[in-house]
Amino acid sequence: MRLTRAALLMGVALLPLVATAAPKKAAPRPAPAAGVKPIAYTSRTLANGLRVYAIRDTKTANVSVQVWYNVGSKDDPKGKSGFAHMFEHLMFKATRNLKSENFDRLTEDVGGENNASTNPDFTNYYEVVPANHLQRLLFAEADRMASLVVEPVSYASERDVVKEELRLRTLATPYGKLYSIYYPQISYKVHPYARPGIGSLDNLEAATIDDVRAFHATYYRPDNAVLVIAGNFEPADLDKWVDLYFAGIKRPDRPIPRVTVIEPARTKAESYTVYEPNTPLPAVLISYQAPPDNDADIPALTVLDAILSRGDSSRLYQDMVYRDQLAQSVNTFVETKQAIGAFVALAIMAEGKNVADGEKALRAEIARVRDTLVTPAELARAKNQLLTATIESRETADGKASTIARSVIVDGDPAAADKQLTAIARVTPADIQRVARRYLTDDRSAAIRYMPAEMANGAKSDVIGVAKTVEIAELKTPGNVEVVTPASDAKRILPPEPAKPIVAALPAPVTMKLANGMTLIVVEKHDLPLISASMIANGGGAADPADRAGLNNLTADLMTKGTTTRSATQIATEVEKLGGSIQSGAGWDSAEVELQVKSDQIAPALAVLADVTRNPVFAADELERDRAQTIDGVQVQLKDPARLAGLVATRAVMGDGPYAHPLAGTPVSLKAITRGDVQRAYAKTWQPDGATLIMVGDITPAAARVLAERNFGTWKNVGSRPVVPAPAAIVDAMPPRVIVVDMPAAGQAGVVVARTGIARSSPVFYAASVANAALGVGYSARLNQEIRIKRGLAYGAGSALAARRQPGYVAANTQTKNPSAPEVVGLIVDAMRGMGSAPVSASELASRKAVLIGDFGRETETTGGIANILGDYVIENVPLDELKAFTPKIDGIDAAAVQSISQRLLDPTNASIIVVGDAKLFIDELRKKYPTVEVIAADKLNLDNSTLK
Repeated sequence: MRLTRAALLMGVALLPLVATAAPKKAAPRPAPAAGVKPIAYTSRTLANGLRVYAIRDTKTANVSVQVWYNVGSKDDPKGKSGFAHMFEHLMFKATRNLKSENFDRLTEDVGGENNASTNPDFTNYYEVVPANHLQRLLFAEADRMASLVVEPVSYASERDVVKEELRLRTLATPYGKLYSIYYPQISYKVHPYARPGIGSLDNLEAATIDDVRAFHATYYRPDNAVLVIAGNFEPADLDKWVDLYFAGIKRPDRPIPRVTVIEPARTKAESYTVYEPNTPLPAVLISYQAPPDNDADIPALTVLDAILSRGDSSRLYQDMVYRDQLAQSVNTFVETKQAIGAFVALAIMAEGKNVADGEKALRAEIARVRDTLVTPAELARAKNQLLTATIESRETADGKASTIARSVIVDGDPAAADKQLTAIARVTPADIQRVARRYLTDDRSAAIRYMPAEMANGAKSDVIGVAKTVEIAELKTPGNVEVVTPASDAKRILPPEPAKPIVAALPAPVTMKLANGMTLIVVEKHDLPLISASMIANGGGAADPADRAGLNNLTADLMTKGTTTRSATQIATEVEKLGGSIQSGAGWDSAEVELQVKSDQIAPALAVLADVTRNPVFAADELERDRAQTIDGVQVQLKDPARLAGLVATRAVMGDGPYAHPLAGTPVSLKAITRGDVQRAYAKTWQPDGATLIMVGDITPAAARVLAERNFGTWKNVGSRPVVPAPAAIVDAMPPRVIVVDMPAAGQAGVVVARTGIARSSPVFYAASVANAALGVGYSARLNQEIRIKRGLAYGAGSALAARRQPGYVAANTQTKNPSAPEVVGLIVDAMRGMGSAPVSASELASRKAVLIGDFGRETETTGGIANILGDYVIENVPLDELKAFTPKIDGIDAAAVQSISQRLLDPTNASIIVVGDAKLFIDELRKKYPTVEVIAADKLNLDNSTLK
């Protein structure tokens, strides 16, 4: 599970050096597949057992530092499920040398990022920072490995945060219990993988500080860790700093406890049915046992997984979603581990469809793989898709570092991922049939039917829990566990100063015009054989008629569902057999078709993109199919407290304006859309003189122009050019409202405080961006500081500035346990008001600027990120040279500008307050402050009307 944790550091700069092995190059190994070079790394092992891997990349201005520990939720002690995850949060608190939250000072505040995750097999900590901060991060990671401080205040606060994370991910999110709790519990009878990694509220309460200290002493040691550094660094400097900070950490002389229990093969099918509140549509999940990640059968299972569910041409999508319209969504995945894993098939049913039929269909599709060989075309498509996905995962230093670290921890071999890719290239249809027959038989399955509570009709849920036969070890406290305390100011070792900054090379877009008026923008990026292409047109959700919310989004989505010469299936198949992906959709001010493909396949893939853009037919049967799927997707959103709170807030603030309605529409508005509506929406949007093709990646401007002329040169304008409305100076503010949407049994309350904002073209856009960053962008922003860090009331809190072609809104939001909603509302309102009451400090101003600049810099490291930024510029009428101007403009904002715009834009006086949750648990307290609060039952909410009633 991916977490946003806290902050902390450590320092061992004065520890004695220990002799270490010299770096060595990785052993030669075959290239995994055409187009993917093996990750080049050096490795060495320190005398204390720490394994160090270095991946140098001088094309980036960043560096990724990752420390992975060979301990995960499977190692949670008896009675303390969720303990490894709890400990992960505590690793971001204080150390002997660094104060609590200092880790964010060293990462986020200088334009970097940090995070961590807990897996059944490992816990990993990872940062990306400007490369000149590498030494500081090595100091910090070593310090928390060697000298973590565990004290009562931080421990209690983070335990509360983890409880809110459990409520958010598991209790409030639709299907959260299915994925987080029930799935692992039915999949194992003996192995501790059966226990949910998030734990339970009771177990979290049971853990003590002494337990935490014992856990750290047991597992957080150099010989149980892997350090990976990837990015722009000098090898000699790296070796010197690793020796300085890590080599002196002592290696304990006691053994590391290991889980050695073996899960027996399942020989009898199991089936369960549960009924859960706030479940939009029935779902079914089937779990089969799978071998460990280093097993020779994993490559064949990986290809089988891709054949079944990767992309719109996959078997499950084509049969269950597209042809039979039985499921709203369907998926498979292979969850591989150090020990026995799982192959999972799951489906969320379409409205009105029977879950028993869904389970039958899933089993039939898996039986077909067992009984009949897959076709050569399917096999080639799956392999190409996996190849492209691998290339994409290695676009950044962070991605390459994660690949190496996981290979070492899970497989014991840094080259494991490359070797698996080589093995995937050799997989045959017979291999796929063999592994399907071996692992995916009905008698080896365990299934859950996950049903809405209102469908129970008196039936009771089956009891699902961790089996009593699961073997769980007691936590053995090592002798003489050191209780680390913070060093005094006089003795505290401070991080080293950053080195001279490395300036990133920004992409240089080349702009051309075709004779028909179409614009072509090209950015060369030749480090990987990958191209991101986007065709963008002016027009989107803002142009939806008042009674046709979702029209432009539905229209754009239908563009990939059939042309005059290709069916929806042919479109998906042609692109996906090339290893690419194609999708279409609409934003508020644009419609677009996006393509991602290996560069050697751009010519045939772009031909499909051109056909989709120029020749969609909007067949009646495709409209009905897409409408039904969209409505089912909307139904799922309406059961999520946070998402629903956002939709209600947007409607309350924007009234009947162009950005007020749900972009995807509502069940009522979607049912009203006709084929004629769709055809007219397309005609208004898609004309060559109002369209832009953006191509980023392994291609030259000259080659891109040839392809553009070939595919779009004969595209003619029909009628007048689409009219692009000029940005409005202001949007009439709606009267502020306080609205509670009552969702009984909601696992948490979604809270939003929102008000009208500005357009992207506003001269105060950059000042507003910095002000919003101070309020709620990043872990150290004010909202998260007040709500999560100081009080443990939420897993996270933030804010967003929706500045589009027309003025949008500013919204602060979080999700908290229902009884805390009134308190959280007050904290948000106070934080917004505080932004304008006094100037931000110099340090806060510098850190929030760094957050924005760092986020921007990381996005420009990938082809897709660059294409997205340029697409936004085109639609928002921003000059492309803003790529180079972004950083100077952010740097030029001062504290006075931030305070001034905050007084105008963040004043909560005219803001609307929205709370979606179980009203009986907080309404009385909220009414004390807001006696005019409106209460609307969730099943009576009307998002098609600005009254919401």
